[in-house]
Amino acid sequence: QVQLVESGGGSVQAGGSLRLSCAASGRTDRRYCMGWFRQAPGKEREGVASLSSHSGRTYYSDSVKGRFTISRDNAKNTLYLQMNSLKPEDTATYYCAAVLALGCFGLGSANGFDYWGQGTQVTVSS
Repeated sequence: QVQLVESGGGSVQAGGSLRLSCAASGRTDRRYCMGWFRQAPGKEREGVASLSSHSGRTYYSDSVKGRFTISRDNAKNTLYLQMNSLKPEDTATYYCAAVLALGCFGLGSANGFDYWGQGTQVTVSS
């Protein structure tokens, strides 16, 4: 019931910053848990951050806490991931995702989300 499109990926040096965007369309009037995930070659897809569309409550993985910030602009139907102090181990394809829910109650797993964007590549060089 919602379509997601990511943008904003690119290549940066360690210590640099990027802001990823996820534009949503469709039934954006419903309540969702929104999440950012990443997947590096040969590794499992892992949750990075989540946000409740209604309350704005957020969760972060330990590896990005203090460096990344998830936010949304409801008027623009857009989800953001601000990434600061980037490290080479942050290199991955980043995906935004959504699932119908009253809210997020933690950092969700990938198999709990129903709607996905196409992904955007982030590469961090040392």
